[in-house]
Amino acid sequence: MQKDNSWELYSDAQIEECDRFCEGYMDFLSRCKTERECVRRIEKDLEEAGYHPMDELIRRGEKLKAGDKVYRINMNKAVVMFHIGKEPVEEGMNILGAHIDSPRMDVKQNPLYEDGGFAYLDTHYYGGIKKYQWVALPLALHGIVVRRDGSAVEIAVGEKDSDPVFFVSDLLVHLAQEQMEKKATKVIEGEALDIIVGNRPLKLEEKKDDEDSKKRKKDPVRQGILKILKDEYRIDEEDFVSAELEVVPAGRAREAGLDRSMILSYGQDDRVCAYTSYQAMLRVPEVTRTACCILVDKEEIGSVGATGMQSKFFENTVAELLELLGGYSELTLKRCLAASTMLSSDVSSAFDPTYASSFDKKNVAYLGGGMVFNKFTGARGKSGSNDANAEYIAHLRDIFYREKVNFQTAELGRVDLGGGGTIAYILALYGMNVIDSGVAVLNMHAPWEATSKADVYETLRGYMAFLRNAKRVQG
Repeated sequence: MQKDNSWELYSDAQIEECDRFCEGYMDFLSRCKTERECVRRIEKDLEEAGYHPMDELIRRGEKLKAGDKVYRINMNKAVVMFHIGKEPVEEGMNILGAHIDSPRMDVKQNPLYEDGGFAYLDTHYYGGIKKYQWVALPLALHGIVVRRDGSAVEIAVGEKDSDPVFFVSDLLVHLAQEQMEKKATKVIEGEALDIIVGNRPLKLEEKKDDEDSKKRKKDPVRQGILKILKDEYRIDEEDFVSAELEVVPAGRAREAGLDRSMILSYGQDDRVCAYTSYQAMLRVPEVTRTACCILVDKEEIGSVGATGMQSKFFENTVAELLELLGGYSELTLKRCLAASTMLSSDVSSAFDPTYASSFDKKNVAYLGGGMVFNKFTGARGKSGSNDANAEYIAHLRDIFYREKVNFQTAELGRVDLGGGGTIAYILALYGMNVIDSGVAVLNMHAPWEATSKADVYETLRGYMAFLRNAKRVQG
């Protein structure tokens, strides 16, 4: 089956619109490198678009009606938004769901130490990464430190031109004969992914010879870092215990290629689908069925925890929504969720000619080929996957044909080679129709990932078409 390249389908006006949309997307990627940063930016955009905090309506005892827009935030790391449609919510919603966490390194709770004249922060990597990719490149530190009294300090160091950056050291090639004989999984061990944060020792006054001064002389570089943390951020070493600090690649998202057709950035899995999903919500002026967008945390480690898709946050919020609409009951909640349709908005692997043997060329996504549908994900024998119904796929095909949305279908690599997962199977437990859809990504889970601008724009168009036109499919 012949795949169309989106660029060849676009008018000059559409190319300009694609570029404008991707400028906003790149700015989002550059400013939002943690879940908290994403939620803060999304909340600002929602407020400007006329969305209201659901919890305020609950406190005031107000009711919702068709056309209203509300949102709810979970622990500053996940958000769900609703645009109330003309049809009763009991008859189902059109749902977009994506995740805003990305692979990275997290700073441990007792991280700061000195060795060989360097001060280090000890880290624990998060999500699936190739560890050797994270050495010898500029890194930034993002997150929050909460002091014992509950006051918080926001941290973002390494993004401005005037900021310092951090790095994980690597062995010089002249001495790396033994290292280069190891398997790729062992070239860099997880415990070796500690970032260097300093090299200058703290200078002490010579006349002081008390117990505290002797202790500080023992690790002078470490003590110098502690002094900077105290002076610039009012942080003590004990405050690391209640901190969430993420180590991410430093630098802004960039256009890639002489033709500027691609985007190179950290965190496109899965912020490319998160951005296009919530932007689709903002751009659809009215809906027949209630539109919903869920952006969650922890997908990269199994969607677990209070802010992951497996938590009860979404289900509880839908229950609150039904109450605000004046019709909550356990049966109504179950009917609403079962009647809903969903696009599990997550990325797919893009064909890479350099590693062609890892893909099935007939069933793989190509950069520029448009929005991607994965009927199933999982591993090898479809293990752990959601497998979408043919009737539902036919309904989506009809929508995108009528709306002239360019799309392609794909699998995640060769059958016996591996696989991946999304949040689709979790929502499918409610009995709703779900399929994985999103953007093809080259270098997935690397510090710098690549996408096609055309695919980003086409996915936005696809999500908007879905929110406007999808309906319940019995099959």
